[in-house]
Amino acid sequence: MRISLRGNGDGFQVRMHLEVNRRRWLAMQIMLGVLAAQAVIIGLWAVIAPMSFYDSFPGFGMHWVSVDGPYNHHLAADVGAFFLAMGVMTAAALWYRDSMLGRLAGLGWLVFGVPHFLYHALHRPADLGGASFTLSLIGALVLPALGLAIILLAPRERTQITEPAPINVRFPRRKGTSTGR
Repeated sequence: MRISLRGNGDGFQVRMHLEVNRRRWLAMQIMLGVLAAQAVIIGLWAVIAPMSFYDSFPGFGMHWVSVDGPYNHHLAADVGAFFLAMGVMTAAALWYRDSMLGRLAGLGWLVFGVPHFLYHALHRPADLGGASFTLSLIGALVLPALGLAIILLAPRERTQITEPAPINVRFPRRKGTSTGR
C-alpha cells in the first residue's frame, strides 16, 4: 500500500493506493466470460438438439462431429450437459469475482482441454478437410490455453479490493483575525 498526501488551500488530502493489478482482474474476467459463454451456447445446443449438434457443429457450414463416427444421442446429450456444467462453474467464478474460483475454473478447462485437444490432434477423420481440421485443432486448443492463462494470470488476492475513499483534513479557520500589517 502506498500513501500520498496532497495539500490544498484549506488543508490536505490523504489517499491510500492499494497494489492491485487491475489488468490481471480484467484479463481473468474476459477469459472467464469467453469460456462461460461458449460453454453455455455449446451445452444448450447439444442438450436441446443433440441431433442438430451432431450434424452441424460448429456451424457455418462445417461438420466436425458427424465426420467422426455414428450418431449417439446419449453421448451428444452428455457432452451438452458437461459443457453446461463447465459453463455454470465458470460463470460462478466470474459472478463472484474470486480469483481462487477463477483458478479452479481454469484448472477444470485445462484438465478437460488437454486430452480433448490430443484426441483431435491424433485422430483426424478421413472426411474432414485440411482447413476444417486446422480450425478444429485451433478451437480445441483455445480451451486449455485459456484455462492455463487464467491459472497463471489470476491475481494474488482472492477478491478485487477497492481503494478506500480519500480522507480530507481541513485546517480550522480563525474567526475575526486580520492579517493586514
